[in-house]
Amino acid sequence: MKRVLPIIAFLPVLFAGCKEMYDPGIINPETGYLVVEGFINSGSEPTSISLSRTTKLTENIFSKPELNASVTVEGDDNKSFSLVSTSPGIYSSAQPLTLNTAVQYRLKINTANGNEYVSAYSSIKHSPVIDSITWKRENGGVQIYVNNHDDNPNEKSYYRWTFQEIWEIRSTYLSNLKYETNTSGNPVRVIYKYPDQSPDYSMYYCWQNSRSANILLGSTERLSQNVIYLPITHIQQGSIKLGVLYSIEIKQHALSKNAYDFYLQMKKNTEQLGSIFDPQPSDLRGNITCTSNPGEIVIGHVEVNKEENKRIFIYNSQVPGWGYSRFCDIVSIANNERSIIENLQYMPIAPEEFNLDGSIKSFSASAGTCVDCQTRGSNIKPSFWPN
Repeated sequence: MKRVLPIIAFLPVLFAGCKEMYDPGIINPETGYLVVEGFINSGSEPTSISLSRTTKLTENIFSKPELNASVTVEGDDNKSFSLVSTSPGIYSSAQPLTLNTAVQYRLKINTANGNEYVSAYSSIKHSPVIDSITWKRENGGVQIYVNNHDDNPNEKSYYRWTFQEIWEIRSTYLSNLKYETNTSGNPVRVIYKYPDQSPDYSMYYCWQNSRSANILLGSTERLSQNVIYLPITHIQQGSIKLGVLYSIEIKQHALSKNAYDFYLQMKKNTEQLGSIFDPQPSDLRGNITCTSNPGEIVIGHVEVNKEENKRIFIYNSQVPGWGYSRFCDIVSIANNERSIIENLQYMPIAPEEFNLDGSIKSFSASAGTCVDCQTRGSNIKPSFWPN
């Protein structure tokens, strides 16, 4: 046994010395491949296109926005619409595009390095309306479904969906106090925030949101009826999303068979890799080419779509026993500079004791995330939110 121990102790050093950087041999140009995301919207919303560049595996970022590009929507009737940069890598129309159903359209991109890219011309693809968004208590939470149908029973349909969730959150405690500071900016005592001693509701009601991350696809290709009933997202039991009021807006795009196949392959490449039994990465080429360098790989598929959308709300009262809770303790702090400095990790809530002259002697306080919901979300109420 004494002679085995030195060998065992040496093994970690041996294996550590054998580690080498894995090089998959993927050829990636210095500037990366151009990635084009979005669609030409023939509906009532502006068109928005995202342009980015792939990065090397050795870099610590997934993509880089493509800046200073010129982006236009062109019709085969020689009319065009310009998209402008609204944020890094995002190019949008100022208003909805007025497109002619008898005309085909394509996307044209001129990058800052002088290259030109165009998508294939596409006719307007109309999407049927979303019949309904439904939900069920199942799988330990709430499962949300999208439902639709196409009136043409002989035509197979292909769809892609995206969604945005938004939910109301509330602070655990409603505060009517604030810190008063000295000339150096240090808090010295608490005072009422408003002369009438009313609470500050701007810190009490807030909203959080999230967008769909996965590629959501559906097809009636192998179905006997041209009807879709598809699970879209699942909310875990006890999630904050249904703590007060939750809303989801689903957007639906009808796709061509080629676009569906492109997104299906992208879905396999990005979401189902991880074992030897998963689909292996493949060359993702859509309908976009580089006219100035035909051999360059471009990732993306752009068509003309009329987007359909629908929104629903779910109240906490509709899911009895939901079980969302948030623990927030309360501490008592003397209303003087020393005590406040020692407890700066807390935010004031309300007076506890008063001096004979009516001033605040001590006050209750809790963690900032329990008093000011703005530490967790936005206090700007969405325009569509119920009163």
